Amino acid sequence: MLKLPFVTWIANAAAAFTGAYGDVTRQAELADCSRQTIYDHAQKVQAAVVDAHDGGPTRAELLAQNQQLRQENAQLWDWLAGTIDFPEAKRREFLITAAAMGLSLNQSHDLLALVVGTPACPSRSAIHRLVQAAGHKAGVVLQELDRRCKALILLGCLDEIFCHGHPVLVGVEPQSLVWFVGVRSPDCTGETWRDTLRPWSALEYLVSDAGSGLQRGMALFQEERRAHGQDVPGNGLDVFHTVKEAQQARDQQWRQVQRRWEAAEAADAKTRKAGRQGRSRQGLATQAELAWRRVRVAMEAYDRAEAGWTQAHQALAVCRPDGRLNDPAWAREQITRAFPLLSDPCWSKVRGFLESAASLTFLERMHRQLQAAEPDDTLRGELVRLWWRRRQRPRAGATEVSGSGHVAHLVQQVVCQKQSEAWVGSYLRVSRVLRETVRASSVVECLNSVLRMHQSRHRTLTQELLDLKRLYWNCHRFRVGKRRDRSPYEWLGVRLPGPDFWSVLGSDQVLASRPETATTPGVAA
Repeated sequence: MLKLPFVTWIANAAAAFTGAYGDVTRQAELADCSRQTIYDHAQKVQAAVVDAHDGGPTRAELLAQNQQLRQENAQLWDWLAGTIDFPEAKRREFLITAAAMGLSLNQSHDLLALVVGTPACPSRSAIHRLVQAAGHKAGVVLQELDRRCKALILLGCLDEIFCHGHPVLVGVEPQSLVWFVGVRSPDCTGETWRDTLRPWSALEYLVSDAGSGLQRGMALFQEERRAHGQDVPGNGLDVFHTVKEAQQARDQQWRQVQRRWEAAEAADAKTRKAGRQGRSRQGLATQAELAWRRVRVAMEAYDRAEAGWTQAHQALAVCRPDGRLNDPAWAREQITRAFPLLSDPCWSKVRGFLESAASLTFLERMHRQLQAAEPDDTLRGELVRLWWRRRQRPRAGATEVSGSGHVAHLVQQVVCQKQSEAWVGSYLRVSRVLRETVRASSVVECLNSVLRMHQSRHRTLTQELLDLKRLYWNCHRFRVGKRRDRSPYEWLGVRLPGPDFWSVLGSDQVLASRPETATTPGVAA
């Protein structure tokens, strides 16, 4: 706040510049200020006059310019709040992760252009070179990670998927969903499958469909292991494909029933039309009767096949319909009884699957594991029945609950308690064996569905791109389901140098322990 008015400033300046000797002292006494204040006012008044008449911007112009700059500054701060920090390293991570997740190069380019703008976005060829280099590095990292997984992969679900005519051999560990085999191969013969499986020396059990190359490859792999005195892994035929073929056979028979039914109704319509027109219906009535007889024959054949498949399907389950544990002898008996009912030619493929000894291999393996989990036969049987009863309970939210279904498992739990005081630990071991019994290779079919979406976006699914996708799949954490919040590698028990795919790909800790000998990309070291 000013203590002296501006008029006094001007008077002080006049005394300092034009006054005689002693005028400054007298003016200081009149203005009630010091002599130094008078000199200061003189300098400020002189500066103000010079600024106003030297040809520069006026004070009003400077104030207006200052206000404009303040508005621009505020707008820039608002823009900064909506921008993204996207340096070069982050752009590489974005492009490589997008390719690993299945986006095509064009899609990655378009998405990045939305963030950084088209002029700052690299070209498609530059993105291709970046992804190719990352895929090569992913193959090197996978060699070391496969070496760490070698002793942990005990089960394997195998299949092949074709990408533009070139087979991709796929192997998945069913409990952790680790994708341990991902090889782009020139063929899928038995010899190729044997060479692909050879590095995985800890495999105990394999499940696959009935493909000739795959079955021959597993037979050669078993023969090679047997010749070297090593443990021979079991070979199980996929129940999923057997059920699928059975459904196709049922649909085919039912379509035959529908066609004959439509033909019989058409014959009845002709008979009725002839009667309305006054013509003889004798020949047409005979044809209609024969048509309905064919319908009855087709319906009886369908009912026989339905009953036969219901009986055969029970042989592929873990437990019998009464809750007792299934076993190979009982299952084989059910299949034998079902064969006469599955006599239609459309069931020939299903009969071939059921005749194969590999269809019941899972039962033999399950019984061995259950024997090790609980040696007592009586207690083991009651625990299996408890496991079965718990899965027969009415679902949560069921409005109608009748009978003893809601308490049967509690009664069975009391029976187990009377058998042994330590029944809880035994039940946990038994339930784990039953829960982890692998009957189908559906997990590899699930992974194939992911690969099919990827291959639809890529012109060529190279080995480098496969390695990049395999590393991402094994390192990404599931968001939902019983495996949520952990990655396949973590479920398998592999310790990773980082928490996510990008940190594992860029980590030097994995490569530090990598063996010097190189192996085929996508196959364990």
